[in-house]
Amino acid sequence: MALVFQGRYAPLVEEQMRAFWRTLSEKDGRRFAALEARRLGRGGPGYIAAVLGCSRQTIDRGCAELKRLPEDPAAGRVRRPGGGRKKKVESEPPLAANLQAVLAVRTAGDPDAPGVLWTDLSPGQIAEVVSDQGTPVSPPVVREWMEDQGLARRQIRKDLAGGHSPDRDPQFRRITALKAQYAAAGNPVFSVDTKAKEHWGQLFGKGRVWTQRAFQAFDHDFPSWATGVIIPHGIYDLARNKGHLNIGLSHDTSQFACDSFRWFWNRIGQQCYPDATSILLLCDCGGSNSAAQYLFKQDLQNLVNDLEIPIRVAHYPSYCSKYNPIERCLFPHVARACQGMLFDTLDTVVRLMRKAATTTGLRTTVNVIHRAYEIGRTVADNFKSTMRLRFDDLLPKWNYVAVPQ
Repeated sequence: MALVFQGRYAPLVEEQMRAFWRTLSEKDGRRFAALEARRLGRGGPGYIAAVLGCSRQTIDRGCAELKRLPEDPAAGRVRRPGGGRKKKVESEPPLAANLQAVLAVRTAGDPDAPGVLWTDLSPGQIAEVVSDQGTPVSPPVVREWMEDQGLARRQIRKDLAGGHSPDRDPQFRRITALKAQYAAAGNPVFSVDTKAKEHWGQLFGKGRVWTQRAFQAFDHDFPSWATGVIIPHGIYDLARNKGHLNIGLSHDTSQFACDSFRWFWNRIGQQCYPDATSILLLCDCGGSNSAAQYLFKQDLQNLVNDLEIPIRVAHYPSYCSKYNPIERCLFPHVARACQGMLFDTLDTVVRLMRKAATTTGLRTTVNVIHRAYEIGRTVADNFKSTMRLRFDDLLPKWNYVAVPQ
């Protein structure tokens, strides 16, 4: 089993290291931390300090002692447990009482999780309040005390779904069964979705990049200042771990989504799966491939007629788009490849997105679709009577097959 991955230990190893650290004397502990930090190389001291809960100064001191071995004159000395200088808050009861009083007034809790607390005061503000009460203290001391109380700077986690679909679990089981069925038959499974649109011209993506001087861009991201809009429609091949992006320049419509897959299949997909008898598309239930709109089904029927191969569609339930494989396997790497770079030309956007790759084999191809797409289209009057869509008995609104006419 690999104990180290990208400069970090496995969680189980970290837990064992902390348990072993607590059994060591103060001297042996800092030397153990110094050895581990040296072994990991760059970034090791900060990482080991976070794992063991010690300070960087402790590791630095341990490194200095390692250099003096075996001639260290203090080699036989071990300070008894509890020795050393006490923390300022522990040694001054009035200060501890004032800190607790301030935190009690300016702390709120989570009604669903009583153990989760937060405060809107910074360590500097708390230090100013308790200092005015006659117990002077510095912000670093307050920060250390707050960490002992379990308070730390954390950002909000966007984990809560906007709602719940009653058919969520049956549809997930259906998708799992379809993926296994298509994989066993050697037929392709593609996850498709449209990434958030961006503007190109003088506007830029967020993030930082290594450079000798900062790029310059407009101080506001007004769409009217941009040269144009880019709409990346992604197609992720689950079996091959390969991604493709078709960049649209007008509107994210169902016709654009179908044209995107048509371009991909004719030039890439068909060559990779020459013996395919059917295609499975995994997509969200809204947007350009909405499960509730017959306009997407009409464009899908036209797509199937052109490709002359059946396409089965399985929609993820409402509020579950984050489980679509493309959201985890392709789009994050595309965003990382573009972060901090200036989208000055369309060629730059294409070049950056083609760099989206991983050490596990992901590679990305990119194409630009220059066609302008019309919005406000309606379904043909006779489409429902002439379509060749077969809806499943289980959750037909999310599961159906389009057969060539």
